[in-house]
Amino acid sequence: MTVKGVLFDFSGTLFRVESAVSWLAAALERTGVRMGETEAAEVARRLEEAGALPGGAQPRAVPPHLTEAWAARDRSAEEHRAAYTGLAREVPLPQPGIYDALYERHMEPAAWHPYADAAGVLGELRQRGVRTAVVSNVGWDLRPVFRAHGLGTWVDAYALSFEHGVQKPDPRLFLAACQALGLAPGEVLMVGDDRRADGGAAALGCAVHLVDHLPVEERPAGLRPVLGLVG
Repeated sequence: MTVKGVLFDFSGTLFRVESAVSWLAAALERTGVRMGETEAAEVARRLEEAGALPGGAQPRAVPPHLTEAWAARDRSAEEHRAAYTGLAREVPLPQPGIYDALYERHMEPAAWHPYADAAGVLGELRQRGVRTAVVSNVGWDLRPVFRAHGLGTWVDAYALSFEHGVQKPDPRLFLAACQALGLAPGEVLMVGDDRRADGGAAALGCAVHLVDHLPVEERPAGLRPVLGLVG
C-alpha cells in the first residue's frame, strides 16, 4: 500500500534538546544564582546522570520513591513535572527555585534544536501531498517549539501523550494520529528513534522506520531516507 502519511516522533527524531550544561546555565541565569564553570559542569553531569533533563539521557537508576512517577511520566502534565523535578531534586542545588527553573527551561523553544534536514524533509513531504503528524510522549505542548523554529507550517496534526492520557507504545496514541490525518494505519509510516516506544505503531499496522538519536551536528541527513520510503 502507498504511504500517504508519516508520523514523526519529536525528541531525538525531529529535534534534539540542548546540552545539560546549557540547560543548567539558563536556569542559573534566570534565578540569579552564580556558579563557577567547574562546579556548574559537575552539577550538570550529575543532573544528566539522574535523567533530570527531559529529552536527554535516561536515568542511570530511578530511585524507588519515583518508580511509579517515572513509569507514568508522559500521561499528564502533572505526572511529567513530578517525575522530572523529582529526579532533579536527587541532585543538591543551592536554591530550591532552580528546580522549577530547570523544568520551565526545557519547555522553551530555545532549548531545542531541529535536525538540519527536518525542515527540508517535512517540506518535501508536503509538496508530495503526504500528510504528517507528530506523535510524542511528552508532558507539555510542544507546538510552540515547532512554530518558533519554522516547522509548524509543515505539520498537519499532533498526538501528544499528555493530551490523550496514554503513552507510546500504546497503539491508541498512534491510532489518534492516524485518525487526525484521516488515514488508515496501513497507509502510514512511523518515524522515531526508540525501538520499543515508536515500534509500538507496528502493532496497529503502521510501517516503522528508526533513526539514530544523535547530537544535531552528528546527524545532518538522518531523515532523508524517509523520502525514499514514501515513493
